[in-house]
Amino acid sequence: MGTKQKNNGNINHDEEETALSYIIKSLEDSSMACEGAHFYSHMPHTFTVFGASGDLAKKKIYPTLWWLYRDNLLPKSTKFCGYARSKMTVAELREKCHQYMNVKPSEQQLYEEFWSHHVYVAGNYDQHADFLTLKEQLAKMECGSNCNRIFYLALPPSIFEQVTVNIKQLCLSESGWNRVIIEKPFGRDDVSSKKLCDHLASLFHEEQIYRIDHYLGKEMVQNLMTIRFANRFLNSTWNRENIASVLITFKEPFGTQGRGGYFDEFGIIRDVMQNHLLQILSLVAMEKPNSCHPDDIRDEKVKVLKSIPALTLDDMVLGQYVGNPNGEGDERVGYLDDPTVKENSNTPTYALGVLRINNERWEDVPFMLRCGKALNERKAEVRVQYRDVPGDIFQGKNKRNELVIRVQPGEAVYFKMMSKRPGISFDIEETELDLTYEHRYKDSYLPDAYERLILDVFCGSQMHFVRSDELREAWRIFTPVLHEIEKQGVQPIPYVYGSRGPKEADKMTKENNFKYYGSYKWHGKK
Repeated sequence: MGTKQKNNGNINHDEEETALSYIIKSLEDSSMACEGAHFYSHMPHTFTVFGASGDLAKKKIYPTLWWLYRDNLLPKSTKFCGYARSKMTVAELREKCHQYMNVKPSEQQLYEEFWSHHVYVAGNYDQHADFLTLKEQLAKMECGSNCNRIFYLALPPSIFEQVTVNIKQLCLSESGWNRVIIEKPFGRDDVSSKKLCDHLASLFHEEQIYRIDHYLGKEMVQNLMTIRFANRFLNSTWNRENIASVLITFKEPFGTQGRGGYFDEFGIIRDVMQNHLLQILSLVAMEKPNSCHPDDIRDEKVKVLKSIPALTLDDMVLGQYVGNPNGEGDERVGYLDDPTVKENSNTPTYALGVLRINNERWEDVPFMLRCGKALNERKAEVRVQYRDVPGDIFQGKNKRNELVIRVQPGEAVYFKMMSKRPGISFDIEETELDLTYEHRYKDSYLPDAYERLILDVFCGSQMHFVRSDELREAWRIFTPVLHEIEKQGVQPIPYVYGSRGPKEADKMTKENNFKYYGSYKWHGKK
């Protein structure tokens, strides 16, 4: 495959294989593509974005479509339709998106060509007549030919139902396939999620529904299966006999930044833990699937989730950030200082949850999910900590081995181990076996998660999308504690903007067999 530059630099099309031919070959050579995938179809494709005027569309969806188009990864005949309540033109939509597109001067002609394939329809989401207009516009774009259609719902969940009903009644292709992409959150609890799933199931087959969790498109999350099942020395130690604990972390160094109104409705547990982190846990903990077929993989993920008892308040530490009087700018502003947040809100901006997996491989091994805003750094990683070496001969200087899978920033896999410090003395210290992507794969391009996932939809592969039974089990685990927090009005522990979070969280990780030494610095970190 031709290399790309970082930050969405374009593919070098002078390479022996184009990116498109490489991906087609990869799909042909593996079982990862769904049987009967229509990626190679010469039939035209239409990609419709609902919520085209919103932040997600302008910051992620349209830039992603441009990068895929620029790099010749989309079917040649693909056209794009934006739909939203805002009355505007394609030129105005283009202007809203432009700063996020990363267009080079040499790409300007191709960029003009990309936008020439767009139309925009203004309409309400609950008006039959407006969807009739959309139907007519899609038919006009397709010139009466047979066509495959993709519908991306970049919308609040509150209007999913009315939009999908209108899509079903008026906008489906009668000659090609139809696929619907749904953004999280997939409900607020088990009841609302089941209602949404039942509604979608009444309109579409499961293979037509793509529930997108962008974390499943990240490079290191996708690499988890290879690390797990292609390395015998790791696979043989991946069990309760060798592993003391697993810590999965998501940290952001900024607060809600004006999105407090949205965040206050969901909180950090629904926003990050119940979806992103639980998906990572299932990939870390699952058994080897029969094959790389999407359903074989998702079957094993569901088995793991079924083995996890529902969380309780005793399993959790909840926090909410307050302003740092010694900080600068936004660091001085606490969560409750955001005017869009409800007065005296008890919504957690930090959460640590300890999950148990009741199966033969993982019994008594705590899996800790930790996530928070306004913390001391930006980081997402999996930290697998091994048990102490029995019979320590190094007078207590020995420290535990850890396998660390860094999802962001600076993708890496490194193994913390003990080594003799160079020199005459016989001192030992922590060091690492290091695979840092920016060193090992310096000239390689790591695509954005949305690039992978939207391309998967065109290919018909659901491997990296959430299945309805996965979603049901995830909500079963988290719904009781979410209701308990709301019913009891549990007050989160204050922590200072820019800190590591509540000290009580460190205490809970220690109680669950995770040892934090604070003496090691990873040299691969950016």
